[in-house]
Amino acid sequence: MKKTLTILGFLAVLPPGMALAEDDCFVPMVDWQPREAVARLAQENNWAVRRIKIDDGCYEIDGTDAEGRSIEVTVHPATLRVIDFDYTDMDSDKHRAHEDPRDVREK
Repeated sequence: MKKTLTILGFLAVLPPGMALAEDDCFVPMVDWQPREAVARLAQENNWAVRRIKIDDGCYEIDGTDAEGRSIEVTVHPATLRVIDFDYTDMDSDKHRAHEDPRDVREK
């Protein structure tokens, strides 16, 4: 009990949002889009899906993009908005694109 109160006291003095990781999704399961909707999102973006999993409360797509690069895409479970998009190109350099890749193609 004392340990719980200590932790709660510590969290209370942190600035709002500091205690929570930015890329975590905190959405009740009842509001989640189905896994099939995430698979459709991947198909619409020409991503070959190796795996769709849940990480930190968000959907995470592991696979490859249309150019054959390995990708890891974090998707908001309720809105299906792309939160984070990481890829590794042929030279094995890790790149991070923080905007929705669909926005990049439309420009």
